[in-house]
Amino acid sequence: MEAVAKLNNYPTSPRKMRLLADLIRGMKVEKALAILDHNPKHPAVPLRKLVVSAISNWKQKNEGSDESALVVKTIFVDGARVIKRMRPAPQGRGYRVRKRSNHVTVIVDTVGSKAVAAPVAEVAEEVAVEAPKAKKTKSTKKD
Repeated sequence: MEAVAKLNNYPTSPRKMRLLADLIRGMKVEKALAILDHNPKHPAVPLRKLVVSAISNWKQKNEGSDESALVVKTIFVDGARVIKRMRPAPQGRGYRVRKRSNHVTVIVDTVGSKAVAAPVAEVAEEVAVEAPKAKKTKSTKKD
């Protein structure tokens, strides 16, 4: 059974947070926590706390279960509110400064569950079906 944790309106740009989210997607939670512990980027701290929160949510749902098989099943970062400010610019102009924020959602689940293994099998079948076709080249007619 999966567990969810959300972080709303964290004041850093979604692009910076996605760099870290891409690092830990699909990993075991112990390895993901170790990576986030040693990452120098500033969003690593709240993202680590969010993964720990997802683990504790999973423990609440599955009392007595072993958490060593937990995996970061899904993690995604969405844009949130944008605070708009003005910065003085030359010749009486004003440049707009957009201070972005983001929403992060983490879903953890066990390795052996069908929910984690099913999407991988579906993607493999789609790739096999959509094999690249040979391109037809134009033949030029010379007189």
